[in-house]
Amino acid sequence: MKALVLEKVNQLALKEVAEPMVIGANEVKIKIAAVGICGSDVHYFTHGRIGDFVVEKPMILGHEAAGVVTAVGENVQHLKAGDRVCMEPGIPQPQSRETMGGFYNLDPDVKFWATPPYDGCCSDYVVHPAAFTFKIPDHMSFAEGAMVEPLAIGMQAAGKANIKAGDIGLVFGAGTIGVMCALSALASGCAEVVVVDVVDKKLATVNAFDGITTVNSLEQDVTAIINAKTDGRGANVVFECCGIEPVIAHICDYVAPNGVVVLVGMPLAPVKFDVVAAQVKEITFKTIFRYANMYPKTINLISSGKINVTSLISKKYKFEDSIAAYARAVEANPGDVKIIIEME
Repeated sequence: MKALVLEKVNQLALKEVAEPMVIGANEVKIKIAAVGICGSDVHYFTHGRIGDFVVEKPMILGHEAAGVVTAVGENVQHLKAGDRVCMEPGIPQPQSRETMGGFYNLDPDVKFWATPPYDGCCSDYVVHPAAFTFKIPDHMSFAEGAMVEPLAIGMQAAGKANIKAGDIGLVFGAGTIGVMCALSALASGCAEVVVVDVVDKKLATVNAFDGITTVNSLEQDVTAIINAKTDGRGANVVFECCGIEPVIAHICDYVAPNGVVVLVGMPLAPVKFDVVAAQVKEITFKTIFRYANMYPKTINLISSGKINVTSLISKKYKFEDSIAAYARAVEANPGDVKIIIEME
């Protein structure tokens, strides 16, 4: 079968690799139909590593995907050949304490697609655990199915925020994950979400969504805008999605008393933080790492039309043009949210 392989830093190849033939009793084989390009894929391509995860041998890229089941293992009951599906890319150890506790995303031995040393899914076929394979309805496109993965991150963040109906939300960072957090916060009950960035083209990607107000912090006073919307109290929930030290250091300025901050972005280095500023408001801080038990809810939101991800797909490429798709992704066009590779 064909696969998009990262041979080494800055070198991709669309090449023939061995097709997976063995299907375990609890697994399914899937013909991949669409794969999204994630920032982590691009980072491995351009740098060869993310933290302690180092690409030391050729690796198939991609972890945001949807496709069609072609075969099922003997124990699989909820799926059959022909089902349209999307796949959660992390495979935890079934008996780990984290998995048994329901927070399997924190299993230190999770096997996550396109995270060294594990191959990803930008290939003709994959074999995957049925438990992490989810049906999508006929009216939902495969591209939308591939968008379930990044949106699940936003849903994880919104779930941690304990949003109450009518809350005012604030998101720092209008990249892909910031956009997903904003849409998830609206779907979870926020009356309005303010999205802050310094690049107008990024902010323009969410201008069309009802309930979202965009702010360029180089040109506008974020504090004044939030205070005007909240009678000076601050936002009920704040999502930090850029991982920038000055934002984190002053984030308490924007939060209402008894509010919640969800730290989503990952700083490149440790940051200083004013603990007293958080204490005097009794601000609750939460963090997220990927997601757990979010795929069914996320599929429901997309398939119902509650969250429209189609408008966030910036460009589609055919499988044979995968290398060009990555060249586009490396450009980091500020107007791009998600680039999709269509496999057929």
